[in-house]
Amino acid sequence: MADEKNKSLLSQPPLEREKNNLPNTFLSVKLKYVKLGYHYFVSNAMYLILMPVLCMMFAHLSTFTVDELWNKLKFNLVTAALFSTSIVLTATLYFMSRPRKVYLVDFSCYKPGPSHIASRELFMQLSAASEFFTEQSLAFQKKILEKSGYGEMTYAPKGLMHVPPDQSMAESWSESEMVMFGAIDDLLAKTGVKPRDIGILVVNSSLFNPTPSLSARIVNHYKLRGNILSYNLGGMGCSAGIISVDLAKDLLQVHPNSYALVVSTENITRNWYFGNDRSMLVTNCLFRMGAAAVLLSNRIFDRSRSKYQLMHTVRTHKGADDKSFNCVLQREDPDTQRVGVSLSKDLMVIAGEALKTNITTLGPSVLPVSEQLLFFVSLVARKVFKMKIKPYIPDFKLAFEHFCIHAGGRGVLDELEKNLELTEWHMEPSRMTLYRFGNTSSSSLWYELAYSEAKGRIKKGDRIWQIGFGSGFKCNSAVWRAMRAIDPAKEKNPWMDEIDGFPVRVPKVAPLVY
Repeated sequence: MADEKNKSLLSQPPLEREKNNLPNTFLSVKLKYVKLGYHYFVSNAMYLILMPVLCMMFAHLSTFTVDELWNKLKFNLVTAALFSTSIVLTATLYFMSRPRKVYLVDFSCYKPGPSHIASRELFMQLSAASEFFTEQSLAFQKKILEKSGYGEMTYAPKGLMHVPPDQSMAESWSESEMVMFGAIDDLLAKTGVKPRDIGILVVNSSLFNPTPSLSARIVNHYKLRGNILSYNLGGMGCSAGIISVDLAKDLLQVHPNSYALVVSTENITRNWYFGNDRSMLVTNCLFRMGAAAVLLSNRIFDRSRSKYQLMHTVRTHKGADDKSFNCVLQREDPDTQRVGVSLSKDLMVIAGEALKTNITTLGPSVLPVSEQLLFFVSLVARKVFKMKIKPYIPDFKLAFEHFCIHAGGRGVLDELEKNLELTEWHMEPSRMTLYRFGNTSSSSLWYELAYSEAKGRIKKGDRIWQIGFGSGFKCNSAVWRAMRAIDPAKEKNPWMDEIDGFPVRVPKVAPLVY
């Protein structure tokens, strides 16, 4: 009964949950409405000031007759003509120089078949059967999985389900082709766009970079046109999906009337670690198979059918700092010389610093003036007047309706929920994606957005904040605005056939027996 109550509360929107958890004191209620009044006043201050001025102007003009107004204007025809010409020229320059709008027509996330399901129990059985790991390493991986927040339906490639595992190039290519082509096929079917209509292709895969490249394989498979602008991004970690979107956005500024296809994936087969270095075993436990394909357009005729408009992208790179550069590092372990990706113990601190820098840049573009004023006053009080007060954390819930935070791990989500003061409802897409699909690297942000769509939460005008973290160390943000309400009944995405079963309660520790 308690679990059912928790589940029903989690599935409610923020306002409904607030009704079930009313403040205990009347003072907190009054302070809440004082803050709401403050935000309303500051956000609408310009209108509140201009309205009396406009009323006075109209009242003054009403004292003149039509003949009196015409007599005043007919002696100033030259001035009026010059004024009108300057307005036309200014408007023309503005419309010619402003950035082209970039629309997200649609996107697709790949959902592997049942034969790829890798439960936590199966994961441990395969690890033990490989005979590469010591008992201590197996116990460590079991402990990580028990606290991971993962369910029993994540996906793994066929090569790693063999005993012994098959990490050949053939199996690696097979995995990448399956997830990439699966996502792209679904996207082209949904949008009706022909492959030869695509003018820009950006593919990101951090650890699997064969020759020819993955982007070349897509060009070959779909017979894309010969003058396509093709890019293959490697080694950029889990935040590379937003980097790909940012690159496509810049290319769409200089290539009018174009479609850009962005494909985000990661290869698990080639990069599984079969050693006993604990810092490198964590990635085995976290990463799972997946991919996403996104179709962007700058065509004005696509506006009416597009789902979202790209509003902002902000990229933060902390690679100049040695600790940041080394906190996620592909290397050989000192004992067996096997290659894997190590995670530093400083990762959470470094991610926090990168996020702080990123939101400091993003904040002025998205936060209401009221929040910017409160932040500025807090900063002056601490830095100028040396007052011992806590830094003011802007309320990003006033800037965004939905949050897609990279499902890199439970610890990352816990920290961001606390630091950004988000609710369980806001965190639900990220936590359920982690539970259902695991960490699918750069594509996880799109599984999260697909979750919100499947739940019917996306309304016209809603703002979505995607936050990605990756090696280097990088923190990247993308902000989207919904062009229309998304009707779940018309959607086809990986969640649709099972969305009624979510959200689920995820225990802090889920015991594992294998």
